[in-house]
Amino acid sequence: MGFGSYSYEAHQAIATKRAALPAQEVFSQRAIHPLMDPKGVKFRECRDSPDHPNSIGIVFALDVSGSMGQIPEQIARKELPTFMKALGNAGVADPQVLFMAFQDCAGGRAPLQVGQFESTAELMDQWLTWCWLMGGGASEFESYDLAFYFAAHHTKMDCVEKRQKKGYLFMSGDEPCYPQLKAAWVEQFVGDKVPADLPLAQVVADVEKTFHAFYLIPDPGRAHVAPFWKNLLGERAIVLASPEDTCSVSAGAVALSEGAVPTLAALGERLGSAGLSADRVKRVVTALTGYATSIGKA
Repeated sequence: MGFGSYSYEAHQAIATKRAALPAQEVFSQRAIHPLMDPKGVKFRECRDSPDHPNSIGIVFALDVSGSMGQIPEQIARKELPTFMKALGNAGVADPQVLFMAFQDCAGGRAPLQVGQFESTAELMDQWLTWCWLMGGGASEFESYDLAFYFAAHHTKMDCVEKRQKKGYLFMSGDEPCYPQLKAAWVEQFVGDKVPADLPLAQVVADVEKTFHAFYLIPDPGRAHVAPFWKNLLGERAIVLASPEDTCSVSAGAVALSEGAVPTLAALGERLGSAGLSADRVKRVVTALTGYATSIGKA
């Protein structure tokens, strides 16, 4: 997937049109959309095309349980155009975005939903708003591991295969994960038969073969879960000051990683010149300080 050209103006028009709509009209799914059911899906593909000769895959894996449902709402109503514009302003060429939505496998109801890699505003928006925002939660854990597993084993990207460059995976959440991914859940919800339960560290190691994986905690009141994720992802486990910073922090992480901006200070200047308020620029820079330091960009 990923054909067609991105238009910020078209995307902004979509976001503006729905700004005042209630959530149930923006996200109207009351069951998993058939096209987002991952069971039996062989691969989601991010491929080069004449429009996008240097494609790079970017996955947003969004927790749709309980209060975390505000993240896809925020992205759909306002932030995704900002994310795409920030990538373009930073010189990141040809991004293709895939949305996943997930919750706890223990609940037994569509714990993973998966879109396609897309480049146009209309198709990105379509997959995002097809997500079923379920709410609730069956345990103190969420099944982040199943989303990682799918990304590791059921995506193919030309950035990896042709250019040996990883894609990016940004996961939102506010809970720890199960210590092991159950083989029974992989078979039930994805359709793969694996010989035994998979330790979480192995699942993370597998996804990091093809993705730079980030874990974003959008509620500073949940910062106590950061050590759990830092143990797995290091400084790519990031606490945000506000959910609305999800896309700006993600775009900044890509820009720093790709060398589109040389330093964190340069990123802050670029965000300010693009129209972000001084307070918001400060929040984004603060959130990214640990990561920028870890890659020598602070």
